Amino acid sequence: MQRIEIKSRVGDDGVLHLDVPLSADDANREVRIIIQTIPTPEEWQRCILETAGKWQGEFERPEQVELVERDPL
Repeated sequence: MQRIEIKSRVGDDGVLHLDVPLSADDANREVRIIIQTIPTPEEWQRCILETAGKWQGEFERPEQVELVERDPL
C-alpha cells in the first residue's frame, strides 16, 4: 500500500481538482481518497483559546489499588 499526500487548494467555485501521479502498476485498481481541510491559523488559534483555562477543580491522583501478586512465569 502506497500513501501519497498532496496539498491543493479548492477553487473559487468550491471545486477541488486533483491530478495524482500513479504508476502503470496501479492501473485498474481501486483507491481511497480522504479529503480533510487544513485549519487556518485563525481557526487553530480560536480552538486553542476556546479550550485554554477550561479545566475546573484540582488535579488529583486517585488512590492506588493494591498490586496483585502473580505466579512467576
